[in-house]
Amino acid sequence: MLSLLADENLDANILRGVLRRFDGIDVVRVQDIGLTGADDPTVLAWAADWSRVLITHDVETVTRYACERVDAGLPMPGVIEIVASAPIGKVVEDLALILECLGDDDLDDQVLYIPL
Repeated sequence: MLSLLADENLDANILRGVLRRFDGIDVVRVQDIGLTGADDPTVLAWAADWSRVLITHDVETVTRYACERVDAGLPMPGVIEIVASAPIGKVVEDLALILECLGDDDLDDQVLYIPL
């Protein structure tokens, strides 16, 4: 199962839904690792260093920085971009599908958008 990094802007209800659905899922929050307020390149670098897929609502800038990492030949274990207006239940279901179907490296260098 994918290891995840939850961006500080991720709706806590989505995170709770995923945690309820998957007992023991490997997810850490940006707030828990001392990166609160860090810029996107720093968060993406940390995610790459720890092989974690970033989950975020930041569809404005994260995609650009993720693509810059790929273009520079830097590791980018993946980003899941969640449209902020998407219904929480739909987001949790889509995340469940992704987590059940994808392996550790399946999102390398990819940006995936939810809702699917």
